[in-house]
Amino acid sequence: MRTAFNRCWSVFAAAPLFFAFDSTSPASTGARTTRQPSPPTEVVVAAAADLKFAMDSLVALFSAHNPTVTVKVVYGSSGNFFQQIGNGAPFDLFFSADVNYPRQLKEQGKALSVIHIYGTGQLVLWSKTIDPAIDKMNTLLNPSVKKIAIANPAHAPYGQRAEESLRHYQLYDKIKDKLVMGENIAQTAQYAQTGAADIGIIALSLALSPVLQQSGGKYWLIPAEAHQPLEQGFVLLPHAKDNKGAYQFMEFFTTPEARAILKTFGFSRP
Repeated sequence: MRTAFNRCWSVFAAAPLFFAFDSTSPASTGARTTRQPSPPTEVVVAAAADLKFAMDSLVALFSAHNPTVTVKVVYGSSGNFFQQIGNGAPFDLFFSADVNYPRQLKEQGKALSVIHIYGTGQLVLWSKTIDPAIDKMNTLLNPSVKKIAIANPAHAPYGQRAEESLRHYQLYDKIKDKLVMGENIAQTAQYAQTGAADIGIIALSLALSPVLQQSGGKYWLIPAEAHQPLEQGFVLLPHAKDNKGAYQFMEFFTTPEARAILKTFGFSRP
């Protein structure tokens, strides 16, 4: 049976959004004209999986003020999206858990806008059955911990930072055989939430989500000095060249209202 968490992590998270543009101008003859509504616009967003719940809230707020734009969000690992975009995937905006991916796209001439930093992610130890605040990172040495979920370091920034943290505390070699790799940080959190792993190193933004809070789990914040920063950023992509809705959503993401929502989900300000 699919849990509430499974249902929340569908590949597409779409919400109807609207924005009205004035597409008419007075006729040269002075004849009275009628304002016509702008045609519907679709914006396709590639977003790091740690943004799932924050992005859902942001899209809902954006939709309250825009009459003709539909935003579709695809969630996954930043590294995989980087490869797909490099191969021509038709995304309009890319929100990455590692700002270096958008920077590389910019250097390659595959970005229309400057790089916008929207926050810094944080890592936590999260478990449904153990309180990791008691023994902190040494919780991972507990004999009852048989499986430890982390995102795949090969393409997921949170997985890379998880491995850095394990090495910082000289734990990696001791627990590497217990590691269970999630395709992205959302799947990693799902492993911990469903019991497929005894504990997970996941994003604070997911630990603060309603789904994980309601599951009764507990978390401990891994100190920032244990790993490189999870500086996150987004960029407008060439596919959005003539997409007014994409530009509008980009501007919205830099507003104080958007930053307040991101802060609620644990993203510290840049």
